[in-house]
Amino acid sequence: MDYSVCLLLLLSTISSVSTGQFPTSQIIKEWVDQMQKDLITLTDTASGLENLIKRLAMEAEKFQMDHVWRGDAEVDKIVYYNAKDDLNQTEDGKGRKNQYLPDDFEVDPDFKRPVSYNTTAVHIPTDIYEGSTIILNELNWTEALEDVFRKNKEEDPSILWQVFGSATGLARYFPASPWIDSRNSADKIDLYDVRRRPWYIQGAASPKDMLILVDASGSVSGLTLKLIRTSVNKMLETLSDDDYVNVVYFNDKAEHAACFRNLVQANVRNKRKLKEAVQNITAKGTTNYRGGFEMAFEQLAQMNVSRANCNKIIMLFTDGGEERAEEIFRKYNPKQAVRIFTFSVGQHNYDKGPIQWMACANKGYYYEIPSIGAIRINTQEYLDVLGRPMVKADRKAKQVQWTNVYLDALELGLVITGTLPVFNKTNTGSKKSQNQLILGVMAIDVSLEDIKRLTPRFTFGPNGYYFAIDPNGYVLLHPNLLPMTAKFDEPVTLDFLDAELENEIKVEMRKKMIDGLTGNYTISTLVKSQDERYIDLGQRMYSFAPVKGTDYSLALVLPDYSMHYIRAKIADTITQAKFSESLMADKFDEYGYTFIAPRMYCKDLKLPDKNQNNTEFLVEFNDYIDTKTPNNPMCNVELVNRLLLDAGITSSLIKHWKTTQLQHGVLARFVATDGGITRVYPKSAGLYWGKEAETYESSYYKRSLDNDLYIFTPTPYLSKENSSEDSVLVSKAVNLEVDAIPLKPAVVGVKLDISAWMESFINTTQKINCNDEICGCQRNDMYVDCVILDDGGFLVMSNRDEHIDEIGRFFGGIDPILMMNLLNSSLFTFKKTFDYQSLCDPKKESKAAAGLRSVYVPTIADILNLGWLASAAAWSIMQQLLVSITFPNFLDAAEMDDELSDARRKEVCITEQTQYYFKNNIVSFRGTIDCENCTRLYHAEKLPKTNLVFIIADAKVTCSSCDTKPLIQDEQQSTGPEPCDMAQNPRYRKGPAACFDNNEHDEAVCRRSAGSPLASSLLMLLLPLFMCCLGRRTLTVAGRPA
Repeated sequence: MDYSVCLLLLLSTISSVSTGQFPTSQIIKEWVDQMQKDLITLTDTASGLENLIKRLAMEAEKFQMDHVWRGDAEVDKIVYYNAKDDLNQTEDGKGRKNQYLPDDFEVDPDFKRPVSYNTTAVHIPTDIYEGSTIILNELNWTEALEDVFRKNKEEDPSILWQVFGSATGLARYFPASPWIDSRNSADKIDLYDVRRRPWYIQGAASPKDMLILVDASGSVSGLTLKLIRTSVNKMLETLSDDDYVNVVYFNDKAEHAACFRNLVQANVRNKRKLKEAVQNITAKGTTNYRGGFEMAFEQLAQMNVSRANCNKIIMLFTDGGEERAEEIFRKYNPKQAVRIFTFSVGQHNYDKGPIQWMACANKGYYYEIPSIGAIRINTQEYLDVLGRPMVKADRKAKQVQWTNVYLDALELGLVITGTLPVFNKTNTGSKKSQNQLILGVMAIDVSLEDIKRLTPRFTFGPNGYYFAIDPNGYVLLHPNLLPMTAKFDEPVTLDFLDAELENEIKVEMRKKMIDGLTGNYTISTLVKSQDERYIDLGQRMYSFAPVKGTDYSLALVLPDYSMHYIRAKIADTITQAKFSESLMADKFDEYGYTFIAPRMYCKDLKLPDKNQNNTEFLVEFNDYIDTKTPNNPMCNVELVNRLLLDAGITSSLIKHWKTTQLQHGVLARFVATDGGITRVYPKSAGLYWGKEAETYESSYYKRSLDNDLYIFTPTPYLSKENSSEDSVLVSKAVNLEVDAIPLKPAVVGVKLDISAWMESFINTTQKINCNDEICGCQRNDMYVDCVILDDGGFLVMSNRDEHIDEIGRFFGGIDPILMMNLLNSSLFTFKKTFDYQSLCDPKKESKAAAGLRSVYVPTIADILNLGWLASAAAWSIMQQLLVSITFPNFLDAAEMDDELSDARRKEVCITEQTQYYFKNNIVSFRGTIDCENCTRLYHAEKLPKTNLVFIIADAKVTCSSCDTKPLIQDEQQSTGPEPCDMAQNPRYRKGPAACFDNNEHDEAVCRRSAGSPLASSLLMLLLPLFMCCLGRRTLTVAGRPA
């Protein structure tokens, strides 16, 4: 092509332009080692994160050990910044006791939000009373962490959030920043609790094998069953992907709640399946503890299935009973290797002694859940018990753990977090010098964007990339890891085999990466296009190696044509100036409408925001280059020089185009390059150019590189609703050889006018002087349909006027029966894929269908009775009243499902899409469509050197009895693969190397927990409220003041 000639001529005149190469696995390994070294800079150097986290944990333990408990009279002296305080509140609101507002907040470029480096911020969960003595003492000793946080930041300015999450629910983080929860509107509740964050759960205890045992006997019907269902749901939320779980319910006999016959990984889909199953449990029959525990122990004893192989737990939810099932424990748990936690749910008079004994005799804990208000706290306190073996192991447990990917609560984006448990090292006063309590978890975040910036992405080529996976097989840095949600409470887990189109070699490669091996594979693999409408077959080389000091493995993926790249070194400033001149906006008439890829060319050149058009960014780039030169130390010189080189090459091509007239039917010519230049000629056509300026994210560009064909791309049918564009893009990669090295540095093409092409299309197939036969593809022929489809099955051309507006539409929606026959004849095949990162409209559930929601309301006589006030029922009602007064309509959602969005916000969901592609290299297809009382003949012929197929067939209207349902290609909401089937053959994963579950010398802790440990403080807070309510009622009855 003429572009190749221009490029060769220009390259021959610039001696400083060379090809860069990745010819051997050794060089690729050096790349991986370099990326690994950059990662370790963040995680494992002398001033790296691991040492910083360990320092923080050690200092925290020292501060807590030195802390002297303060009584009520002293806590008023403790002052802190509550992150949830409104920065815009009035002066009257700023005078709250114990609290202050920093006045030095400034937007920080690293955090992209206002921060203060002069203090820390504190977040306290909504259901924790921030004025309690326990919390205020916690605030007191954790305040000393502020200096350590600050020192860490001074030593390593790249550090982001530093957080201490306390076992009490308090979180202190640095730098200070207002708590902006994007989930919540003004009428919603802040339900953030640090103890339920993925990094806290992972850091506070070793992995768990948990069997949840639900009492479904007749006595738990009504509100008690509702509370049990909600409690189980909340318990499931305390599990991470490192844990395994199942739910069993029992009455006369024990049954699995869902389809799972053994423990399954506690991933999002399995937990969702269990939650749905729990909602279908009904209460009936008698209570058979023996049968329930027998099945539970058998599940935990299974050895031939995937499991965590660490902490073994049974969680019993019941309303109480008289049976202790002692013989079952003697048989299955003689050494108390399985901890048993029991939960007495609801308000009743049953004997709680037996279930309390079960917990105490099996090194667990006993809890009471009389009402909704006690669920959140009591379903997470068991983590304190599981942390005891870690505390006893002390230094052995002081290993930094790295989390799965998740969304940062403070809007930092995707992060991984290094965590370390913090232990209580105070003297208990007993024979043992140290108690067994975990104080909390220390954490430091690493942004995935920061890691991405360390890698030379733009030398990989548009279809080259890198990724990392963790021991669960989840990807960290894959280009397809693109969660579309801001819900920070939703885990971000995308398996490598879901990020790409799965095959046997990738399954094998995934296992080797998880096992920390090094290897190389060169394979043919199916690749989804950037816009996910097409599938191509491409050659890819995978090279992978473990990242030292972490559980991660890193891989580099390159197509065969990206083994080399153009390295531009334009030292001549005159040449630089000449090339950059062609980028001037006032030169568009001469050089075509020009776009540049929005890349980080220079650190102090701001990338364009969503509201800025590309021309504005181009102008800013030119101004920068004019004043600071391309060789400025703040710039990526290689990236800038490659852009300028491509600007010079493409400007020469435009000059050549100007000497030739546009052919009839061609709206525009264009050229796009790896270096980030796109030029559209003439200028007028560029005004309506709707393609990505970033060629590395352009679907037509990347497809052109993977196919040595002319790629025809119609404007997507749905996109035309907001556009008057009526054209087809034709593109082809430039194949070039420099010093016998093959390169694909650019894509050239044209934009075709549909109407003009239709005219040419009909003329080409017209047959002159025909009698009693098909005379070609005449316009709107009554008897013949002629269409051209691309390799994805999308309509590109038709002989019918009514189809012109449907150019770009999937043909299975236009002529389903013909498309079905093209599939059956093996012209096309298809592949169904799932997208686990989609957004869908939230499901709306009728409140009427949710069942009765009853709340007991005490009478005046009840309130006047002091015995009633001291009872568990009183505390339960107080909790409910507190919630209902503080957060109106909260009790209306009795399940407390954290439903934080309605029509305002979409929810994460799974969608299914079907991609069609040519099945083989056969070029001719012929067949007959048989219907009830008619037939249709068709013939299909692939167009050589293109991605098109021409089809001529008897008109659809001639055989209407063949009509069938349209074939769906677009994304459709789906439930995804059946979790029950996937559980039968789970994907390979590897648990943490260390497990701390030794409870051999655990001290039995048999006290019960009937709600928040701050219950007494809340009770004192509520008494005046009750007396106030009582006083008003007395006033109404008596007609005079009390």
